[in-house]
Amino acid sequence: MNDTALLDQLLDPFTQCLDAGSAQRVIEFGVAPAVEQRVSALAERANEGVLTEDERTDYEALINAADFIAILKLKAQRRLTSNVNP
Repeated sequence: MNDTALLDQLLDPFTQCLDAGSAQRVIEFGVAPAVEQRVSALAERANEGVLTEDERTDYEALINAADFIAILKLKAQRRLTSNVNP
């Protein structure tokens, strides 16, 4: 089983727990400006090839978290849509 299938298996039960209001809050979730600034600064340093090992670890963790949040938002949107159009 690939990583995507495993992630789906992990998150599908979670999204089934969302009512319309909860799904909407997940969809509307936004990252704090300070976090966005940190990601931008790390991205710039990564593009310049000057990240320290600690910065690379932080950057990868932030990117992975952002990907995870994006997937949750997509699943919440699908849940909300499926509740509207059963």
